[in-house]
Amino acid sequence: MKSLEHLRNFCIIAHIDHGKSTLADRLLENTKTIMERDMQAQLLDDMDLERERGITIKSKAIQMDYLYQGKKYVFNLIDTPGHVDFSYEVSRSIASCEGALLLVDATQGIQAQTISNLYLALDHDLEIIPIINKVDMDGAMIEEVKDQIVDLLGCTREEIIEASGKTGIGIANILNAVVERIPCPKGDADAPLQAMIFDSVFNSFRGVIAYFRIFNGSIKKGDKVKFVNTGKEYTADEIGILKMKIEERDTVECGSVGYIITGIKQAKEIKVGDTITLTANPTQEIVRGFEDVKPMVFAGIYPMDSDDFEDLRDSLEKLQLNDASLVYEPETSIALGFGFRCGFLGLLHLEIINERLEREYDQSVIITVPQVSYHCYPNKGERMLLHNTADLPDITLIHHLEEPWIKSQIITTPEFVGNIMNLCMDKRGILTNQIYLTTTRVELSFEMPLAEIVFDFYDRLKSITKGYASFDYSMIGYREGDLVKLDIKLNGENVDALSAMIHRDKAYDFGHKLCEKLKELIPKQQFVIAIQAAIGAKIVARETISAMRKDVTAKCYGKGLENRRRDDMRQFEVSTTRASCGLKPLEERKKRITCIRVSIKEFLQ
Repeated sequence: MKSLEHLRNFCIIAHIDHGKSTLADRLLENTKTIMERDMQAQLLDDMDLERERGITIKSKAIQMDYLYQGKKYVFNLIDTPGHVDFSYEVSRSIASCEGALLLVDATQGIQAQTISNLYLALDHDLEIIPIINKVDMDGAMIEEVKDQIVDLLGCTREEIIEASGKTGIGIANILNAVVERIPCPKGDADAPLQAMIFDSVFNSFRGVIAYFRIFNGSIKKGDKVKFVNTGKEYTADEIGILKMKIEERDTVECGSVGYIITGIKQAKEIKVGDTITLTANPTQEIVRGFEDVKPMVFAGIYPMDSDDFEDLRDSLEKLQLNDASLVYEPETSIALGFGFRCGFLGLLHLEIINERLEREYDQSVIITVPQVSYHCYPNKGERMLLHNTADLPDITLIHHLEEPWIKSQIITTPEFVGNIMNLCMDKRGILTNQIYLTTTRVELSFEMPLAEIVFDFYDRLKSITKGYASFDYSMIGYREGDLVKLDIKLNGENVDALSAMIHRDKAYDFGHKLCEKLKELIPKQQFVIAIQAAIGAKIVARETISAMRKDVTAKCYGKGLENRRRDDMRQFEVSTTRASCGLKPLEERKKRITCIRVSIKEFLQ
C-alpha cells in the first residue's frame, strides 16, 4: 500500500481569462504526462464550445507523476472554470483537494471572481499558493499585483511565484511549491471505504462513469459497493485513475482520485456529491463536500416538435450527469406544449446548456424568457415559491410578493465609477461600499434585485467600461417589492410563455418594447393581429400587424400612377415618331394623336 506522503491533490482557481488552461498545459508538459507530439493548446478543455469561446466550462481531473529530490510524487490536478456561472464546478473541485494555485493575471490584477474563488478555497481550509501569471507581457504590473496579493492573502512577497503559462517561466518553481507547501491527504487506509463522487459522465457503451475522491479506505475491482444517497448496490466492474484517458487499475488507494464503472444505465441512479462505500463494511459517515446547487435563473425549455419530448428528457438526464448544477422539472404551456422548467446559475450557463443540447444531443429547442424565482404570500395560506409566472394566483388573492436580491461586487478602474453607478442605480441597485484597492483599482459593492441582472446587465457593464470591469455576485435573500405580472396577449389570448414578472415602474416601458419587438418578428397573416401588453385588465401597450392582402389598385396611386403616366407618354411619343416617318398621311397622323390623347385623359380621369 502506497504512502499518502507522496500524494498531492490541488486545483487551479482564478478569474476568467487569467491563463488557467495554459498553465495546466505547461504543467502537463513538464511532468511528461503528455507526449510533445500530442500537445495542443487548452489540452484539458476537450469540448468544442470551450475551445471556441476560450473559456473553461467543465472541471477536468488528471493525474501527473513528478520526480522531486529523487522521490516520485503523484499529483491529482483539477482545472476549474473561472466564470461566476460555473462556480458550482469550482466548489466541487475544491472539496476534493488540499491545496489551490491562486492565479492572477499580471496585466489585469485581482478581479472579482479571483476573490470569490479564494473565499471558497479558504472556507475549505485549502493551502493557497499565489502565482502571478503572464509576467512576460509588456503590460505586466508585477510589483503592483504583488501588493494586491499581499493585501488580500496576508502572505509575504517571497511566497508569490512569478510565472508565464505561455513561455514556461516559473513552472518548475510551481511544481516544487506543490510538493513543499500543499499538505498530503489525510485519511485512514484501513477504515471503511468513504469516497465522494465529484463528477460523472455518460458513455453510450459503458453507462455512467463516476469520478470520485477517496477520503478513507480503498476500493478494489469486483468489490460490492453502495451509493449511500440512493441506497443502490452495485459491483465495481472497472476502477482506475484519470490520465489523459482513463486507465484501469486493480486498486485505488486512500487519498487518490479515480473513476468507477458499475454498469449504471439510468442517470437518476447516481448523484454528484453522493458517498460510495462497501456493502460488506459500510462507513457510518457520509462525506459533506459541498452544498446543493441553488439555481439563480429559470427558463422553460421546449422541443421544436412535441413528439421529441421524451428524447429531450433523456438528453437532459444525461446532461445533468455531466453538469450537476442543471436543475429541471416537467411543465406544460398552452402555447408551447410539453417541456421542462430548468434552473441555471446564470445567463451564460443557460446559453451553454442550449448549445450543448444542440451539438451533443441533436436537440432543437425553444427557450422562454429567463426569469427568477419569487416568494408569493397569499392572503390566506402558506408562502408559495414561484418559478413560473403562469403559476401566480389572482392579484386579489395576494398579500405581497418577494424577489431575490444579490450582493454584487464590481472591480474596475476609477474612470468608469460614474457610469457603473448610473447603471446600477437604473437597475434599482443600492451602493453599500466603495473601496480603492490601489490607486488604479476600485471595488464597488451593490445590493440589487437578481431579476435586474438577468437580461442585459452584464453586456451593458462590459460596454460602458470597455471591458475593464469584473463582476461577481452572491445571494443575500428575498425582499418585498412592488411587482406586477405583465401578460402578452395576441388577439386577446394570453401567451403564457411570454409572461413576465416586473417592477411596476418599469412595466410600461418593458411592455412597449416587447410589443414592438414582437411586431417585427411575427409574420403577417390573412387576418389582423393585435399585440397587447397588459397588467391585469389594464392594457399598457399595443401594436397591430395588418392583414396580408393583394392591393390591385395600388398602381393607380402615388408612385405607381406617375410610372403609368410616364409609360403612356413614352408610348405616345413612340407612336408619333413612327407616324412622322412618312408611313402615314398627315391627316391620319393627327387623327391617331387625337385618339391617344383622349385615351390618356380617360385613364387619368
